[in-house]
Formats: sequence, C-alpha cells, structure tokens
Amino acid sequence: MSILAVALNPTIDVTSQVERVRPTIKIRTHDERQRPGGGGVNVARVIAELGGEPELLILAGGATGAMLKDALATSPIRLHIVPVAGLTRIAFMVREEETGLEYRFVPEGPEVTPSEVAKALEVVERFRGGFVVASGSLPRNAPEDTYAEIARITKRTGAKFILDGPGATLRSTLGNAPVFLVKPSIEELETLAGQPLDENGVAQAASALVKNAAAEFVAVTMGREGALLAGAFGILRLPSKHVVAKTTVGAGDSFVGALTWFLAEGRSIEEAFRFGVAAGAAAVMALGTELCRREDVFTIFREAKLSPSVPSGRSVG
Repeated sequence: MSILAVALNPTIDVTSQVERVRPTIKIRTHDERQRPGGGGVNVARVIAELGGEPELLILAGGATGAMLKDALATSPIRLHIVPVAGLTRIAFMVREEETGLEYRFVPEGPEVTPSEVAKALEVVERFRGGFVVASGSLPRNAPEDTYAEIARITKRTGAKFILDGPGATLRSTLGNAPVFLVKPSIEELETLAGQPLDENGVAQAASALVKNAAAEFVAVTMGREGALLAGAFGILRLPSKHVVAKTTVGAGDSFVGALTWFLAEGRSIEEAFRFGVAAGAAAVMALGTELCRREDVFTIFREAKLSPSVPSGRSVG
C-alpha cells in the first residue's frame, strides 16, 4: 500500500554543536548539518530509509522552500509541492557538549492563505493509497480543523488516517473526524485529559479515546518509559530499548514512519507498534537530524526481544 505523508509546515533543520552555551557572547559552533525537516517530512524520510517509496505533500515558499525541494530531490520520495508566498521556516538545534543538553529553536513558520490550504487539500483528495499521515504543526492562518478535514477526505477516498500533531490539532480532530491511529506524547495526552497521568492514568485515558471512537488506535510515546498502544483488544505496553542516546530529535517521527510502513507492508498493528518502538530507539542513537537507520531498526526489532507488560486488557505475547 502506498503512503502519503503530509507536512503543511515543513522546515530546514540546522543542527550544530558547541562546548558551552553562554549568554551575550558570540558562540562558535561546529559540526553543522542541514536536513529537510518537519513532522511529515521526517515521516517520509524514515519510510524511504526503511525501503518504501512514500509520497510527500509540502507547502514551500521562497529561497528556503527551494532549498527544501532540492534537499528532497535525490530521495525516493514522490513530492507534491504547493507553493506559498511566505518563506519556509528554518529551525535550529544546538547540542551543548559539556552537559549533553539540546537547545531547540523552532519558528512558527509562514502565514498561508485559504487558497493555498485548499490546494493542499486537493492533493489529498487525489491520492489513492492505503495511508495518509499528517504530522507536525499547522502554518499560521491555517484553519484549526485542517487535519480534521484531511481525515474526512481520507475516509471518502478509502485510506486510513494517522495523526501526529500538537495539542490544538488533536483537540480539533479527535471526535470530529475519523482517525485510524493517533500518536500523542504523554504530555499531549495529559493536555487532552486535563491532568497529570501516571501509568495507569495513561492507559485509562488512551482507552477512553478508543471507547469514545475518537480513534481506532492510540499509540502513546513516553520517552524512557517506552510506549503504549490502546485498541479494542485492550492495552499493549512496551518498555523502551536501552541504547546510548545521542539525541531526542526525530524519535517520535521515526516511530510513526516505521509503524506506518510496517502496516503498509501488511503487518498487524501489534507488530507495527513493536517496529515503531524499535525505530524510536534507533533514532536516538543518531546525531542531529539523521533520524533512524534501517540496519539499526531491524537489529533492534529482531534482537532486542521487547517484552510487553500489559496493565489491563488482553495479554499480547
């Protein structure tokens, strides 16, 4: 099955390293790298790295939009570019070597017009494939229910809709449009629930979204605490794979991209969830914006023998 990744607010990601971050003085960085970024872009990059040939919808404008297009031109990704008047944003990440801390600076991005958003929706309308993945923030002036509209279009065309967006887009989409799978972080799930959540609370909140038909499946990523999948079968809980972490950038996008690709390859939701967890672990092993590597993902998936612990629902071996 083919996959369309949607990145309505993509970026050029610039990463570098510095011995120490200090105020006021000029800081000399090194090991600078530039990569195409933004949620949907990263999802498509992961799918391509794993062996797929995804389609990717981006809004791009100005000189930075041209840079983004050129950066993606050599990949096995079929691009659908909707030109916009505003400049594609540039995001910065600086890693402080002395502490290992990462400092991330992410601009809000360009303003878009109703006609530009409408052209993007037309691309989704024309897509004929298995999965549409909307990931990342919306550009300024895009209607808050844009992802909900993409979900409704996807339902009409017969594809399955996967959503990985910030809190506002989750609230405007869940319960208002058909969602196959949603991937909130634990912080985003807490925002939806309106309160802090312990492990049982996460399971209950995710199960409630399934029970209320907000989404068929809910995959919650919890960093070092692993991940949890809720569905009609109950709860599947996987611990995180302990690896030498060099970054946290791209772990969630790697999870979503790998999970979607495995589903498109005909695997079960449980297998795809396990594969996504392996990809998230592989992503933190890479510096900067490199995301996960295919060989690392498959090695972790085959050899880590991730053992689920199931606080409630069906036991999945």
